Amino acid sequence: MNFHELKQEEVETRLQTSIQRGLTTEEAERRNREHGSNELTGEKLPSAWLVFIRQFKDFMVLVLIAATVISALMGEYIDSAAIFAIIIINGLLGFLQERKAEKSLQALKELSAPQSLVLRDGEWKKIQSAEIVAGDIVKFSAGDRIGADVRLLETINLEIEESAMTGESVPVEKHAAPLREETPALADMKNMAFMGTLATRGNGTGVVTAIGMKTAMGNIASMLQDAQRAETPLQRRLEQLGKILIAAALFLTMLVVVIGLAQGHELYTMLLTGVSLAVAAIPEGLPAIVTVALSLGVQRMIKQKAIVRQLAAVETLGCTTVICSDKTGTMTQNQMTVTDVWSSGKHWRISGKGYEPKGKFFEDTEEISPASEKSLYQLLTFGLLCNHAELKRKENEFVIQGDPTEGALLTAALKAGLSREQLLETFTIEQEFPFDSKRKMMTIVVKDAHGQRFAVTKGAPDVLLNKSDYILWNEKKQLFSNPYRKQTEDILQVLAGRALRVIAVAYKPLQNTSKVADAAEVEAGLTFIGMEGMIDPPRSEVKQAIAECRQAGIRTIMITGDHKETAAAIAGDLGLSGKKSDILDGQMLSQMTEKDLEEAAEHTAVYARVSPEDKLKIVKALQKNGHIVAMTGDGVNDAPAIKAADIGIAMGITGTDVAKEASSLILANDHFATIKAAVEEGRNIYENIRKFIRYLLASNVGEILVMLFAMVLGMPLPLVPIQILWVNLVTDGLPALALGLDKAEEDVMKRPPRHPKEGVFARGLAWKIVSRGFLIGTATLIAFIIAYQQHPENLVYAQTVAFATLVTAQLIHVFDCRSERSVLARNPFGNMYLIAAVVSSFLLMVAVIYIPELQTIFHTVPLAKREWLLVFGIGAIPTFLLAGSFFARKRR
Repeated sequence: MNFHELKQEEVETRLQTSIQRGLTTEEAERRNREHGSNELTGEKLPSAWLVFIRQFKDFMVLVLIAATVISALMGEYIDSAAIFAIIIINGLLGFLQERKAEKSLQALKELSAPQSLVLRDGEWKKIQSAEIVAGDIVKFSAGDRIGADVRLLETINLEIEESAMTGESVPVEKHAAPLREETPALADMKNMAFMGTLATRGNGTGVVTAIGMKTAMGNIASMLQDAQRAETPLQRRLEQLGKILIAAALFLTMLVVVIGLAQGHELYTMLLTGVSLAVAAIPEGLPAIVTVALSLGVQRMIKQKAIVRQLAAVETLGCTTVICSDKTGTMTQNQMTVTDVWSSGKHWRISGKGYEPKGKFFEDTEEISPASEKSLYQLLTFGLLCNHAELKRKENEFVIQGDPTEGALLTAALKAGLSREQLLETFTIEQEFPFDSKRKMMTIVVKDAHGQRFAVTKGAPDVLLNKSDYILWNEKKQLFSNPYRKQTEDILQVLAGRALRVIAVAYKPLQNTSKVADAAEVEAGLTFIGMEGMIDPPRSEVKQAIAECRQAGIRTIMITGDHKETAAAIAGDLGLSGKKSDILDGQMLSQMTEKDLEEAAEHTAVYARVSPEDKLKIVKALQKNGHIVAMTGDGVNDAPAIKAADIGIAMGITGTDVAKEASSLILANDHFATIKAAVEEGRNIYENIRKFIRYLLASNVGEILVMLFAMVLGMPLPLVPIQILWVNLVTDGLPALALGLDKAEEDVMKRPPRHPKEGVFARGLAWKIVSRGFLIGTATLIAFIIAYQQHPENLVYAQTVAFATLVTAQLIHVFDCRSERSVLARNPFGNMYLIAAVVSSFLLMVAVIYIPELQTIFHTVPLAKREWLLVFGIGAIPTFLLAGSFFARKRR
């Protein structure tokens, strides 16, 4: 029901309540029983046991379980235990992540006021907000959090901070008058107060129109439940890889067994060999290595102030094509700052950042001293006197207690060297007429050190212009004639056109008599002093970050609850877009079909005056167009879109708990530039994952082919099953893990984002795996044939040579995997972790060959120096055979 359209008597009738006496206790209890408590409800979470069991339904996990069973049946209990440990660790990690992921509704509950002042049986009583019912009459004042959705009945200078709900960067002035019938956005419902918002000034009384899940916040909570997290590209690609591997493993296993039996090998031997190759074809360590690589990436990102809540989110950010960013507090500082001052026909600019009381004053490009300009100094002085805001320092940050607009005026005065304490030694404030939405002004009556009394008024410039008969010009009081008035109105248009919030200041000398009777007496015949223009400025690093994202092929879109003009001005400053055709507002969106929005989403850079529902629609439209969408934000209103996006990013400092809990990534420093660093890290992690997939699978292909080729040629088996398992579990693991620590290549942020549908084997990876695997298998077989021809009576000796050649070829090949171009394209010592891993794996291989106790287990014998020359010479062929093509490309 549109209560904002109704008159107070109609609201009272519809809700069956009494504005004078409120509800009776009995009636309130009845409504509570009938409609429930004023609380946000959520989905019932599954039991911890069920969540844990659910971790083992993943396709790759099922493959690992099968590999565990196979290894156990083969009697390889150590291998079986190792695989089983990987399964349990992965399950526990997934369990812990999932149990943390659904706390959004609890965070929403904590935003609700714990107690509210309610009129019951004609008396004002403080009750738990959960006990509020529709029809209750409630009262609140500055500092109170609103406990339910309320239709305002009476307001006195009431302002409510609604940025968490609407994205509005400054508190909203409220009134009690009914609105026009056309349904406005939440931000325009000036006669409504919403659950979870905060009163910052004045006080108000209203009647509760909705509680719990029926409130505007409850609607967001519902969307939060309905918005499903998108499966990440990494998860989709690993699932795709798992299906390919299991199919290949089963096919090759059957092929090897059939060929071996056809050639007269024993059934038991061939079954054991086939199963070993099946285990080899499935890299058991892949999920664990992916998790470790992502975890290490997370640690690096924490150092850059990006906190990851979901491991897979790191990779997702790396393939993002669009970043949808909230404006207030994300691209801007969420600190109103005076940037322009005008008085006596002169225009000054003020530098400085946010509420920090440091800055310089400039006239054109020349720096000036504020004290040398009398009209400027007087304007700043009066702006500070007629002001209730206080500046506090918390740790290394300056914060404002009070109204942000007054905070901006205060900070501008402090930059000029003024202070309220010093002014109050000279001026005595005798009376105050507080700001209200009807007058749009605030006035104080002051007495100076000489006993002279005068009034100081600040407020909306158009109002003060009409109230002023005089103007301060060249330090003299002049009649406010048309030439002066036109020049003043022209500069006002200039400031407003730049989307600045403008506050005017005027004064009026008074007689040294009794107190002023009312505001109207002093707020007429004023002398206009000047104007201060302020804005919530962009963060200094954002423009560069947006430019770097653009170079990386990533679009940045601003989504805000602010007015279109303000959004356009900020977008222009940041280099997003200032064209009207690239900006849509909530009203335009409401008239669009889904298809229209999908078409518009491809060229729209700024969305202004949008609702939470609009944000969700925008994210979904972009996703339907094939984009991988990152959504940043800090407010409650951002949470559904954050959760529905491919990756949700919340602000760590200004962000609400709701936004953080719905997100995958939290920016600890609230810097948009941190997103760029996270993108780079995400891209590098994905490339590192491709590197060790390339390494593992090429190695496994080599292991399978050397066995397959030998059987096709009617030769003895080059490797025994335990050697295959040892190579697969030991030799492959450490180098693959070290590849996950590889640094990014220089051009990682100059490439376009990966296509959202790009498979894990794209960009020639499948060919590299097959071709290198073929060469590794062929080289191993050649070494085996040479050794076997030289020692036909000693098959174990030839198998040891093949085993050493296979391991060596793989350890050399790992350096080729560091670059998509060539092993020679990167400095081999650029990753010392890889050097250590290769040396460790080689020493483990030597131990298996030379330690007598291990020789028995792994069927090896010591090798002579001549054989080691053969091993190294043939083992290097698969990698360096293709290195020549690199030089050919370099020459072209």
